[in-house]
Amino acid sequence: MTLSAPLVVSVGGVYLALLFLVAFITDRLAVEGRAKFLASPIVYTLSLAVYCTSWTFFGAVGTASRSGIEFVTIYIGPTLALMAGWLFLPKMVRIAKAQRITSIADFMSARYGKSRAVAVLVTVIALASITPYIALQLIAIRRSFVVLSGGQADGAGTAFWVAATMVFFVIVFGTRRVNADESQPGIVAAIAFESIVKLAALLAVAILAMLVLMEPPAAGSLFGNGETALDAISAFDPGDGARWTTLLLLSAAAIICLPRQFQVAVVENRSEDHITVASWLFPLYLFLLTLAAVPIAAAGLIALPAGAEPDLYVLTLPLARDSMFLALGAFVGGLSAATSMVIVASLALAVMISNHLVAPLLVGRVNRPGGIGAAVLVTRRIAIAGVIGLGTLYAEAHGSGGGLASIGLIAFAGVGQFAPALIVGLFWRRANRYGATAGLATGAALWVALLLLPSFGVGTELVDFARSVLLPPDHLFGPDAVDPLVFGASISIGLNVMVYLVVSLATAGGVVDELQATVFVDALRRGGAEPTLRRSASRRELMRLARRILGPQRADEVFAAMRTTTDEAADSTLIAQVERELAFAVGTSSAHTLVTQIAIGEPLAVDAAITLLRETQEAIEAARQLDIRSLELERTTAELAGTNASLKALLAEKDDFLSRVSHEMRTPVTAVRSFAELLREGSLDPDRAARFVDIILEESRRLTRLLDDILDLSRLEAGVAPIQMERIDAAAAIAEAAAVMDGFAQRQGVAIRVDATGPVYVRADADRLKQVLVNLLSNAIKFCGDGPVVISAATEYGTAVLRVRDRGPGIASEIQPRLFGKFVSGTAPHGLAGAGLGLAISRQIMRGLGGSLALEMTGPTGTVFAARLPLAGEPRARLAS
Repeated sequence: MTLSAPLVVSVGGVYLALLFLVAFITDRLAVEGRAKFLASPIVYTLSLAVYCTSWTFFGAVGTASRSGIEFVTIYIGPTLALMAGWLFLPKMVRIAKAQRITSIADFMSARYGKSRAVAVLVTVIALASITPYIALQLIAIRRSFVVLSGGQADGAGTAFWVAATMVFFVIVFGTRRVNADESQPGIVAAIAFESIVKLAALLAVAILAMLVLMEPPAAGSLFGNGETALDAISAFDPGDGARWTTLLLLSAAAIICLPRQFQVAVVENRSEDHITVASWLFPLYLFLLTLAAVPIAAAGLIALPAGAEPDLYVLTLPLARDSMFLALGAFVGGLSAATSMVIVASLALAVMISNHLVAPLLVGRVNRPGGIGAAVLVTRRIAIAGVIGLGTLYAEAHGSGGGLASIGLIAFAGVGQFAPALIVGLFWRRANRYGATAGLATGAALWVALLLLPSFGVGTELVDFARSVLLPPDHLFGPDAVDPLVFGASISIGLNVMVYLVVSLATAGGVVDELQATVFVDALRRGGAEPTLRRSASRRELMRLARRILGPQRADEVFAAMRTTTDEAADSTLIAQVERELAFAVGTSSAHTLVTQIAIGEPLAVDAAITLLRETQEAIEAARQLDIRSLELERTTAELAGTNASLKALLAEKDDFLSRVSHEMRTPVTAVRSFAELLREGSLDPDRAARFVDIILEESRRLTRLLDDILDLSRLEAGVAPIQMERIDAAAAIAEAAAVMDGFAQRQGVAIRVDATGPVYVRADADRLKQVLVNLLSNAIKFCGDGPVVISAATEYGTAVLRVRDRGPGIASEIQPRLFGKFVSGTAPHGLAGAGLGLAISRQIMRGLGGSLALEMTGPTGTVFAARLPLAGEPRARLAS
């Protein structure tokens, strides 16, 4: 049985469209704060299953048919690594979050003194390793299409269009902004969805295989005397111990060293607790895949013709049984396994290429308009197309011959070069950038010579020479008896480790190198944070650098969070924070290079201290503990000094508050007393007496409002003011506030414009939120110039932002630092200025609602206040509908 080519293409197209839909919906839900399922350990585990590519889906069955039980090594290795993951994965995740790591190249660069050389080496090795792996996926798609269509059409065209679709998918959902700090919710959801699809498809074919094995002819062959299919699948040659060991170690390393695995296991990790669940759930997932491969391989050996391709038993078995739907399901499962790998691998490689190969070349553009942010983003998009294009070219060069596993193992051996520097660097403080660079370079060169080039039929003479030198004829098995993979992987990784250790012991890294070593080795004790070097820089230059790379909005948020002013010099803490934020966009090594150009003052005292600590291991540990205690003592002293200063400031604020209250109350009280005395004399005509009574009444009301505001502010500051939280539409709240202030605005000749495109749901007290908005509108109307007052509602980064903008002359610089204090007010026209409690009350209300109120912008063209609140998800009942 064969299927028509248009049918197969249509099914594949529908599946890819479904993948786009899953990613698009998830991205929208994440923006609205409703994609809470992404924080599940199950989704994290399913994303780890991107490890299971077409090599697993098709190649495991092929390997089982050709080489027996050896196929399980590819699953036992990751299982052992995940079970032992508690030793290193939590540390890696904590470091990645604290150091703003975006890729495995970034991680290793950060460990070794933020070395660009290490980052470049890792990127180049990863690119060379993953290109064959991407080719493997495209070869699998091409073969499966040809088999399903009975050779009616060339699968190369289908593979090309699938590759093009993947390029578009990754660009759309993975490169929307230059910052790589944010998770990729759409891509993670798509990968988790594909993990379910490929497991379900393989299990369905396994059930069919079991039914085939139970049929009389197959059952007789399966359970009769002599060699059976199960004997072939479970065959194990005791002489294969070296190959088994090699495969176990390579697959164990691959689960974290493959760039796509590092991406999902470390960069996309949302909680260290998820690792505990994944340590048993992911091995269970692998066990189910392994279990499914056995009956499929056995049924294929028994029920299919002798010339059938073992790698495609998953497809040919349903075709042989005239099961069209199951054959199409198997095709979709294989497509899922291939595309998920291509998506994550190409994104991870694109970030590495842009951050470590291209961004350093663009450093000179940082002072030009536009900076390097846009160039980095374009580079990532080009890199995605380039990486997948290289995979396509490799697939064409390799052809369709050979087992899928042989291509995958070349990639495993390539990324296995990362393991020594990656894992040992987490625990060995002495390892440095020179050892890591030398080890990686040595291992990579040998891997290219002994494994990669021979896969193209190039350099076989060099391999033969190396075997003859390193394995002389009197070797136990002879030089020709050693498996090429075992030989190439053992020599390249073995010498990698040797050079790494020897060079690290023979050399000493710099200050940053050794400080980073301390950060990584002690990550679980220190929390992964970077020790702050004493550096200084111009805040304006630092701000300009951040705005050119991160964009104005994100840069302003970083500097606002540090509560610094434009005229201040940037201290060490701010410089370190900016460097970490830049690392999201251009990688740790490029970020360090950029910041170092404008920051000066890394002290020699640190270098001297570290040199002194090298004398003995005991002295290192003792000095490190002493340093920790000293830092704790300094921190405690600083906290006490800060507390003392805060108490003095509170006392001064109390005195100032009482003085201002007295002043504000004296005016209406004096007026009431004066006019009351005039009325008491009784010599006034009725008109004047009535006017004096009106004045007394208005001043009494003013006094009452002042007292109410003071009491309200006191209750808010004490946290005892009643606040009724509920889910409300902030867009509706701004409309109501605008309606309340419309009359006042018309009297002042000012127009109010409401700008809200749709509902913006938050959890807040409706009355209190309207009080804040009315306060902001009142101030804006009082100080507005010629233009209208604009009040708007929008969502940004999962937060509702309510802005009030006027076109007034701006707020004086001397008022800005105490703008939200008590009794602070500007000079409004027409004598409209109030007592100056409105902004203080509004800020306290926003804090009580779990949000914030800030002056976002002010100047000659106007002023903008922004109130921010977390978004609220849809009600449960609405989700159910």
